Amino acid sequence: MEQGRSLGLYVHIPFCVRKCSYCDFNSYAGLESLFAPYVHALQEEMRGLSGHWGPLPVRTIYIGGGTPTVLPPSLLLAVLSACSSHFDVAAGAEVTVEANPGTVDESYLASLRAAGVNRLSLGVQSFDADELRLLGRIHDGEQARCSLRQARTAGFDNVNLDLIFGLPGQRVNTWRATLQQALELAPEHLSLYALTLEEHVPLSQRIARGELPPPDDDLAAKMYELAEAELARAGYVHYEISNWARPGFECRHNLIYWRNQPYLGLGAGAHSWFAGRRWANVRAPQVYIERVEATGSPLAESEEISPALEMAETAILGLRLVEEGVDLGAFRARFGVEFADVYGREIAELVDLGLLEATPARVRLSSRGRLLGNQVFQRYLLNNLG
Repeated sequence: MEQGRSLGLYVHIPFCVRKCSYCDFNSYAGLESLFAPYVHALQEEMRGLSGHWGPLPVRTIYIGGGTPTVLPPSLLLAVLSACSSHFDVAAGAEVTVEANPGTVDESYLASLRAAGVNRLSLGVQSFDADELRLLGRIHDGEQARCSLRQARTAGFDNVNLDLIFGLPGQRVNTWRATLQQALELAPEHLSLYALTLEEHVPLSQRIARGELPPPDDDLAAKMYELAEAELARAGYVHYEISNWARPGFECRHNLIYWRNQPYLGLGAGAHSWFAGRRWANVRAPQVYIERVEATGSPLAESEEISPALEMAETAILGLRLVEEGVDLGAFRARFGVEFADVYGREIAELVDLGLLEATPARVRLSSRGRLLGNQVFQRYLLNNLG
């Protein structure tokens, strides 16, 4: 991989107001005393990377969490300033900040917009009061609507809303109502995620104790198909399995991931894929701060990515792109082999099963394949790791 290629920059802010009942992300509530030391450590990590690689060209910045906007505005603006100081950020770069309703006001949003943030991602999850309580969210539906209005007033013309479906006991009608309320707000982008639960999170434990019914996969599939129909009718392009956008508002940062292009991750638990290697930072914020202060490096693990694994991951990630799929010409140019020479048997089998569509230019999931994507992905991965 060329070291000078333009890349995506991800910055992880691992703090939140309250840990949600379904959340398995690397995020922590009640660590306000670490806010300033953590931002200083981020600045030092950026300084170290810039010193090692030089001012790498960056075409997207994504500040995620956690909830980045639990930081005071001055600290979040310091993070943004450090990105510009230590990297060669392209003119017109997409700069995204995640925010949760209830953690921002118009003044905060205006300061972000003035600092060059041009894309806002709001973690709404639902507009239904019972569902929001079930998920442990700190906002209600009206606060979500208010945050979107405040973002518009602050000058944001590129806003994403995150929503979750397939909740325990969720009904199709409440999911339809959430979709309709989201569409009334006319966001440029929507990310819709089926609920996935790890065993240790509180919502899983409630299900295990019999307090809640387990998620219904068949019902979740119906909700997904309903979303496909409703969003298509509203003019959104379904460009990735879980993502829809107005034409021209596809998330450029996430497209870097799905095209398996290089990115750097900064902060506690962040992952990077660059110059033929993948590596990850230590997860605990306090340990991250201590490691950066002591050694300048928060590295926890690193691995070299073989050509076979890079091809497999390019196939798996590319298949998440609904229309684009795996571009066969781009694959040939990148790896020097034909996609069919590597995956011919799998392609034929999955086309016969109705899970893939193959054309002379690309291979992509069928509508049925999007519902069974993990089975398709596993087949590619096993082919290269078995």
